[in-house]
Amino acid sequence: MIYSYKELLEKYGSRYNIKKAINNKEIYKVENGIYSTKKVVDPIIIFSKKYPSGVLTMDSAFYIYDLTDIIPDKVYLATPSNYRSIKNEKIVQIFTDKKRLNFGKESLKINEYTVNIYNKERLLVELIRKRKQIPFDYYKEIISNYREIVDELDMKKIEEYLSLFKNDLNLSEALQREVF
Repeated sequence: MIYSYKELLEKYGSRYNIKKAINNKEIYKVENGIYSTKKVVDPIIIFSKKYPSGVLTMDSAFYIYDLTDIIPDKVYLATPSNYRSIKNEKIVQIFTDKKRLNFGKESLKINEYTVNIYNKERLLVELIRKRKQIPFDYYKEIISNYREIVDELDMKKIEEYLSLFKNDLNLSEALQREVF
Protein backbone atom coordinates (compact mmCIF):
# COMPACT_ATOMS: atom_id res chain seq x y z
CA MET A 1 0.00 0.00 0.00
CA ILE A 2 1.16 3.54 -0.79
CA TYR A 3 0.53 6.43 1.61
CA SER A 4 1.08 10.15 1.66
CA TYR A 5 2.41 11.63 4.90
CA LYS A 6 -1.04 13.05 5.65
CA GLU A 7 -2.61 9.59 5.26
CA LEU A 8 0.00 8.11 7.61
CA LEU A 9 -0.73 10.76 10.22
CA GLU A 10 -4.40 9.75 10.08
CA LYS A 11 -3.49 6.06 10.32
CA TYR A 12 -0.79 6.25 13.03
CA GLY A 13 -1.93 9.37 14.90
CA SER A 14 1.46 11.04 15.41
CA ARG A 15 4.94 11.60 13.97
CA TYR A 16 6.35 9.50 16.74
CA ASN A 17 4.24 6.48 15.73
CA ILE A 18 5.18 6.96 12.07
CA LYS A 19 8.90 6.96 12.96
CA LYS A 20 8.33 3.88 15.11
CA ALA A 21 6.61 2.11 12.17
CA ILE A 22 9.52 3.04 9.88
CA ASN A 23 12.07 1.74 12.42
CA ASN A 24 10.08 -1.50 12.77
CA LYS A 25 10.00 -1.80 8.95
CA GLU A 26 6.21 -1.80 8.87
CA ILE A 27 6.45 1.04 6.34
CA TYR A 28 9.24 2.48 4.20
CA LYS A 29 9.92 6.00 3.03
CA VAL A 30 10.19 5.66 -0.77
CA GLU A 31 10.14 9.36 -1.74
CA ASN A 32 9.72 12.66 0.09
CA GLY A 33 6.20 12.59 1.49
CA ILE A 34 5.46 9.10 0.09
CA TYR A 35 5.57 5.88 2.12
CA SER A 36 4.88 2.26 1.32
CA THR A 37 4.37 -1.09 2.97
CA LYS A 38 6.84 -2.47 0.40
CA LYS A 39 10.51 -1.58 0.25
CA VAL A 40 10.60 -1.28 -3.55
CA VAL A 41 7.80 0.41 -5.48
CA ASP A 42 7.43 1.15 -9.20
CA PRO A 43 8.36 4.83 -9.79
CA ILE A 44 5.24 5.25 -11.94
CA ILE A 45 3.08 4.41 -8.94
CA ILE A 46 5.13 6.62 -6.60
CA PHE A 47 4.87 9.70 -8.81
CA SER A 48 1.22 9.08 -9.63
CA LYS A 49 0.53 9.18 -5.89
CA LYS A 50 2.78 12.18 -5.31
CA TYR A 51 1.35 14.21 -8.22
CA PRO A 52 -2.32 13.16 -8.46
CA SER A 53 -3.21 15.86 -11.00
CA GLY A 54 -0.54 14.55 -13.38
CA VAL A 55 -1.23 12.19 -16.27
CA LEU A 56 1.22 9.53 -17.49
CA THR A 57 2.17 10.21 -21.09
CA MET A 58 4.74 9.56 -23.82
CA ASP A 59 7.47 6.99 -23.03
CA SER A 60 5.89 5.85 -19.75
CA ALA A 61 2.48 5.32 -21.31
CA PHE A 62 3.89 3.73 -24.50
CA TYR A 63 5.65 1.17 -22.31
CA ILE A 64 2.59 0.49 -20.14
CA TYR A 65 0.48 -0.12 -23.26
CA ASP A 66 3.16 -2.43 -24.76
CA LEU A 67 3.72 -0.11 -27.71
CA THR A 68 7.45 -0.34 -27.02
CA ASP A 69 9.68 -2.76 -25.16
CA ILE A 70 12.09 -0.02 -24.10
CA ILE A 71 11.76 0.59 -20.37
CA PRO A 72 11.83 4.35 -19.80
CA ASP A 73 14.45 5.55 -17.36
CA LYS A 74 12.21 8.48 -16.35
CA VAL A 75 8.52 8.94 -15.66
CA TYR A 76 6.79 11.16 -18.23
CA LEU A 77 4.08 13.19 -16.54
CA ALA A 78 1.75 15.75 -18.12
CA THR A 79 0.75 18.48 -15.68
CA PRO A 80 -1.32 21.67 -15.99
CA SER A 81 0.68 24.54 -17.49
CA ASN A 82 0.30 26.59 -14.30
CA TYR A 83 1.52 23.69 -12.11
CA ARG A 84 4.69 24.23 -10.12
CA SER A 85 7.88 22.93 -11.68
CA ILE A 86 8.76 19.44 -10.46
CA LYS A 87 12.39 19.32 -9.36
CA ASN A 88 13.15 15.64 -9.73
CA GLU A 89 15.60 14.10 -12.20
CA LYS A 90 13.44 10.96 -12.41
CA ILE A 91 10.52 12.91 -13.94
CA VAL A 92 10.07 14.52 -17.35
CA GLN A 93 7.36 17.09 -16.79
CA ILE A 94 5.28 18.07 -19.80
CA PHE A 95 3.31 21.24 -19.21
CA THR A 96 -0.09 21.01 -20.89
CA ASP A 97 -2.78 23.63 -21.35
CA LYS A 98 -5.50 23.08 -18.75
CA LYS A 99 -8.15 22.82 -21.47
CA ARG A 100 -6.31 19.90 -23.10
CA LEU A 101 -4.99 18.10 -20.03
CA ASN A 102 -7.99 15.90 -19.32
CA PHE A 103 -8.83 14.95 -22.91
CA GLY A 104 -8.03 11.27 -23.22
CA LYS A 105 -7.23 10.85 -19.52
CA GLU A 106 -8.23 7.47 -18.13
CA SER A 107 -7.67 5.56 -14.93
CA LEU A 108 -5.70 2.32 -15.20
CA LYS A 109 -4.93 -0.24 -12.52
CA ILE A 110 -1.27 -1.18 -12.24
CA ASN A 111 -0.40 -3.72 -9.54
CA GLU A 112 -3.50 -2.87 -7.45
CA TYR A 113 -2.87 0.89 -7.76
CA THR A 114 -4.85 3.27 -9.96
CA VAL A 115 -2.95 5.79 -12.08
CA ASN A 116 -3.98 8.52 -14.52
CA ILE A 117 -2.81 7.80 -18.05
CA TYR A 118 -3.67 9.00 -21.54
CA ASN A 119 -5.54 6.52 -23.71
CA LYS A 120 -3.93 5.09 -26.84
CA GLU A 121 -5.72 7.52 -29.13
CA ARG A 122 -4.46 10.59 -27.29
CA LEU A 123 -0.96 9.10 -27.18
CA LEU A 124 -1.03 8.58 -30.94
CA VAL A 125 -1.83 12.26 -31.44
CA GLU A 126 0.96 13.22 -29.01
CA LEU A 127 3.37 10.91 -30.84
CA ILE A 128 2.56 12.52 -34.19
CA ARG A 129 2.83 16.01 -32.67
CA LYS A 130 6.29 15.32 -31.23
CA ARG A 131 7.64 13.07 -33.98
CA LYS A 132 10.56 15.40 -34.76
CA GLN A 133 11.71 15.35 -31.13
CA ILE A 134 11.76 11.54 -30.87
CA PRO A 135 14.63 9.32 -32.08
CA PHE A 136 13.70 7.90 -35.50
CA ASP A 137 14.05 4.19 -34.64
CA TYR A 138 12.00 4.60 -31.47
CA TYR A 139 9.31 6.50 -33.37
CA LYS A 140 9.16 3.82 -36.08
CA GLU A 141 8.84 1.04 -33.48
CA ILE A 142 5.85 2.73 -31.84
CA ILE A 143 4.19 3.62 -35.17
CA SER A 144 4.64 0.02 -36.29
CA ASN A 145 2.94 -1.21 -33.12
CA TYR A 146 0.10 1.26 -33.67
CA ARG A 147 -0.41 -0.14 -37.17
CA GLU A 148 -0.96 -3.57 -35.61
CA ILE A 149 -3.76 -2.27 -33.38
CA VAL A 150 -5.29 0.27 -35.76
CA ASP A 151 -8.63 -1.60 -35.81
CA GLU A 152 -8.92 -1.24 -32.03
CA LEU A 153 -8.55 2.56 -32.09
CA ASP A 154 -11.54 4.90 -31.85
CA MET A 155 -11.35 7.27 -34.84
CA LYS A 156 -13.85 9.73 -33.33
CA LYS A 157 -11.60 10.17 -30.31
CA ILE A 158 -8.56 10.70 -32.53
CA GLU A 159 -10.40 13.35 -34.55
CA GLU A 160 -11.53 15.05 -31.34
CA TYR A 161 -7.97 15.13 -29.99
CA LEU A 162 -6.57 16.39 -33.29
CA SER A 163 -9.03 19.29 -33.23
CA LEU A 164 -7.50 20.50 -29.96
CA PHE A 165 -4.36 21.64 -31.75
CA LYS A 166 -3.84 24.58 -34.15
CA ASN A 167 -2.18 22.57 -36.90
CA ASP A 168 -4.75 19.79 -36.84
CA LEU A 169 -4.78 19.48 -40.67
CA ASN A 170 -1.03 18.86 -40.81
CA LEU A 171 -1.28 16.40 -37.93
CA SER A 172 -4.18 14.63 -39.62
CA GLU A 173 -2.22 14.28 -42.86
CA ALA A 174 0.81 12.94 -41.00
CA LEU A 175 -1.40 10.50 -39.11
CA GLN A 176 -2.98 9.19 -42.33
CA ARG A 177 0.43 8.83 -43.95
CA GLU A 178 2.11 7.13 -40.98
CA VAL A 179 -0.54 4.86 -39.49
CA PHE A 180 -3.59 4.33 -41.70
